[in-house]
Order: sequence, then structure tokens, then C-alpha cells
Amino acid sequence: RGYGKTRTGAEWVREQVEDFGKKRIALIAETAADCRDVMIEGPAGLLNICPPWNKPLYEPSKRRLTWPGGARAFTYSGKEPNQLRGPQHDAGWADELAKWQYMDEAWSNFMLGLRGGDDPKAIVTTTPRPLKLIKELVASKTTVVTGGSTYDNKANLPQSFFDTVIKGYEGTRLGQQEIFAQILEDNPEALFTKDNIDHNRLEQTPSVNMMLSGVALDPAVTSGDSASDTGIISGFSAKWNGLTHYFVTHDFTCHEKPLKWSTVAVNAYNRLKLNMIVGEVNNGGDLIKTVIKQVDSSVLFRSVRATKGKKVRAEPISSLYDQNLVHHIGVFPKLEDQMCTWSPDLNEASPDRLDALVWLLTYLSKTSGAKMSAY
Repeated sequence: RGYGKTRTGAEWVREQVEDFGKKRIALIAETAADCRDVMIEGPAGLLNICPPWNKPLYEPSKRRLTWPGGARAFTYSGKEPNQLRGPQHDAGWADELAKWQYMDEAWSNFMLGLRGGDDPKAIVTTTPRPLKLIKELVASKTTVVTGGSTYDNKANLPQSFFDTVIKGYEGTRLGQQEIFAQILEDNPEALFTKDNIDHNRLEQTPSVNMMLSGVALDPAVTSGDSASDTGIISGFSAKWNGLTHYFVTHDFTCHEKPLKWSTVAVNAYNRLKLNMIVGEVNNGGDLIKTVIKQVDSSVLFRSVRATKGKKVRAEPISSLYDQNLVHHIGVFPKLEDQMCTWSPDLNEASPDRLDALVWLLTYLSKTSGAKMSAY
């Protein structure tokens, strides 16, 4: 975090245009908003680092930048991989590749179109999460790897950033990834593994008949910078190849006050036409039900109250993963980081996204470990 990945990517694109004559460049981010707000308009984005005499014209409606010499860059989103099916480029910048929801499909489409000119090239600027594609790229003989830590750029970052944000990562396993750009292998004490998640990951939802569906939330009842996020995870169960399988479809986790996070959950419930909102009430009690019903009194809400320890609740869900019955539709980097780094034996509070996932799959599979009541 804060090493200067964005500036590196933007300067590389500028160099490709000014010194190597590239004409058609792909700019790909996790979302369309990230492409605009970070890669193009951000403090280290292309509009701010290109000199006045060679600043591109940005046309958001056309998803295009055009330099005075005729070079063009086109914007794409990792959430819409089909955008990259067809267009040809002679260069490309992929930002936060490890966070793209449809990473494998989007990257494959991008590579198939990277065939313009005599020497097409690409740069990837990303936090190095332990995903199969990231590991393959790092190991490739055609890849040049450049890395650095947050501390390498300390002179250009405010001390408050280190005192508040970075301090929380120091000395932790996740900090090795977020601060020092190391690719983490699985925590041997964790209940879930990256290899298992990757093995059962799907790029698209298969053609199945949905049985149960829901959105589960692990609510934060306080607000402010130090408060936890509210974990909000959606999914469904279905018969597939003769067995009941479980499909994790969205991560709507947010850092909001109760009325805002309840609105996020209700919107997901209505937009995805789900059967149930499932919410943990150990901390918030009747508040959870009240704010959900305040947003939409017609939703079906089921409260869950933990009666057993976190490890006992999570172990049956881990078993579903071990049986290859749980499939992530796309990539959920923050959720998967929590799954593969949290250890139940360290007596640490389990993370918000992971808690919401456990409640979702508990509801869908009707496993034990919680008391449930519907409203």
C-alpha cells in the first residue's frame, strides 16, 4: 500500500506512447470507476503525470483517451470481461489484477487481443495475492518482476498513514502481503485454502435450478474509522451433478452506519430476487431486524444467534469446501484473504466477511451451530 504502483503504471504508459510509438493501449481496472478515478483522473493518473504539451484528451462517454500524436487508450473493467473480447492493442496496463472479479476470463481476453504492432507489451500493477494466475505470471520467463514495500515510499506519505493504517498491519501475516508485497501461501492453521477455492471457482453461474438463496450480514453496530465493516455476502444452493452445491455470488461488504448497510442488504435481496436476509443479532439485538424492516417491511428476515464458538460454527462450512461443494462465482479477494489467513486457534475475532459467509452457508445448508428464527 502506498508504494507507488499507480504512478509506475501511468509513467509506463506515457513512456510507451512517447518513446515507443504505441497507438492502441488497454487500461483495465477492477471496475470502470477505478479506471476513471485512479488510472486516469487520480493524483498519479495519466491526466496528472503527462506534460501539458502531450496531455491526452479524455472522453469518458467513449471510454477513450487520445494523445496529440494520435495514440489512443481505451478503458475496460475486470467485471466485464467480454469488453475485451475482440479489441486489439499493442500495449496495456492492468491495475489491481488480483482484485478483478472475473480475473481469468478478462486476462485471457486481454492477452488474446494483445497482438498489435511488432512488440506488444503489458504492465501489471497489483497487490500480489496468492492466486493461480498471479503465481503463473511471476514464474513466467517473459515477466520482469519489480516490487517494493510501503516503507520504500515513506518520504512521500503522511505520517498519519503509518500511525493509523499501516500500524494495524505491522507484525501480521496479512501485513507481509499488504505492506511488503509478498505472495502469501496458505496459513496452515486456517480452515480454508486458496487451492481449494481456486479449484472450485467458476467464472459464470452454471445452468441450475436454484433451491435456496439469501444474503447474510455480520453487522457493525457502531460507526467511525475504527469500527468493523459490515460483512454482506450473497449466494444460493442448487442441485448439480446429483448433489447439493453452494454458490457464492457477491460480496457487498461495506463500512457504513446501520441504515446504510441495511439498505445495501435490502437492495441485494430485491435486485437478486433472493429468498431471505440472514442477520447475526448477538451484538445488535432487535436493531438489526428494526433497520432492515425500516428500509423494506416486506423482506423476509431470519435472525441468527451464535450459541457455539466461531471455530465450531466455521468447521462444518470448511467441510463443505473440502467436499468441493462450494463455488465462488468470480474472485472475492478480501473475503478469500480472510478465509485463508484467519486461524480459529489464535482466539482472534473472526473477520466480518468470513462471518457473513459462514452465516450464509449455514442457512443454505441448514447446518447446526446457530439458533435461527424468521420474521
